[in-house]
Amino acid sequence: MKRSAAEIVREYGPFEGVKAVHGVSYDGTHVWFASGDKLNAVDPASGEIARSIDVAAHAGTAFDGRHLFQIAEDRIQKIDAATGKVLTSIPAPGGGGDSGLAWAEGSLWVGQYRERKIHQIDPATGKVLRTIESNRFVTGVTWVDGELWHGTWEGDDSDVRRIDPDTGRVLEQLDLPAGTMVSGLESDGGDRLFCGGGDRGNVRAVRRPRRTAPR
Repeated sequence: MKRSAAEIVREYGPFEGVKAVHGVSYDGTHVWFASGDKLNAVDPASGEIARSIDVAAHAGTAFDGRHLFQIAEDRIQKIDAATGKVLTSIPAPGGGGDSGLAWAEGSLWVGQYRERKIHQIDPATGKVLRTIESNRFVTGVTWVDGELWHGTWEGDDSDVRRIDPDTGRVLEQLDLPAGTMVSGLESDGGDRLFCGGGDRGNVRAVRRPRRTAPR
């Protein structure tokens, strides 16, 4: 396993009126974060909140190219990103113990915090298609370039780790400074991983290490 200190390239926030950051997502233009009773879109260039949607937003957030998906207690709500209207909802696999949320390969990927699991689920029904075991509490979840990453947060220690999607084995670990929390997690599709800062009320951008192409 490769292990190194996380390189924090930028911090966003804290934001006025935001007590905690839960889920984090990215729609190609804005960084979205869940703050309990709102979904907030941040302009990553200016660091300012561009718009907000009044909706229950207690944990993970995801984006499928058109819709936002948001964990609200024991449900996952599908939201029209343009209008903010809740279209449908499905049961969350953890029944309220869910944490991170990501969209990839036509499925939703849901972290279960204390159970240390990541579930691939059908976005239409909530049916669990497969489960990946981790060896740490799971916070945020994201896929990028075929890589599965998840955040951890136990006590004062947090890290972001790349795991084997078949076995759950840790392949790479980026350690955050002591006392730095990772709640939500999302990739920008490039070299940035956006990490929710929990009750610090902020979002950090961490650099994703480049892969060395095999010779």
